[in-house]
Amino acid sequence: MIFREAVVADIPQIQIVRNSVKENMLSDPALVSDADCEEYITRRGKGWVCEIDNTIVGFAIADLQDNNIWALFVHPEHEGKGIGRKLHDIMLDWYFLQGKENVWLSTAPGTRAEAFYRKSGWKDVGVYGKGEVKFEMSSSD
Repeated sequence: MIFREAVVADIPQIQIVRNSVKENMLSDPALVSDADCEEYITRRGKGWVCEIDNTIVGFAIADLQDNNIWALFVHPEHEGKGIGRKLHDIMLDWYFLQGKENVWLSTAPGTRAEAFYRKSGWKDVGVYGKGEVKFEMSSSD
């Protein structure tokens, strides 16, 4: 497994991972365009990928402008291998090194993602958007 910073050339494989997930699926894959991904990994924040045999199997993207985690996804065939945990930790280490004090994210209730964030120390602060669970974390957490 190789963990590294995401680059624009990774976007097609990032999209494959994003659209392969079984939870927190997009109602329409066109809702997250390649241009959106490029914006988030080059201008708004930074992204990371995990590769196995030159294939991206997971990715994470932090947004410094809106102080949130824009994405953290692992291909279903590679779940349970610690990829999500490592991407999560790399991303948050970088995020808080940028001088940020707080970060938030949201996810669908009753999902493995919700359980993952609770286990990772994120604080449930209510409901966001269309019934998602909103979590926050501070640099001191």
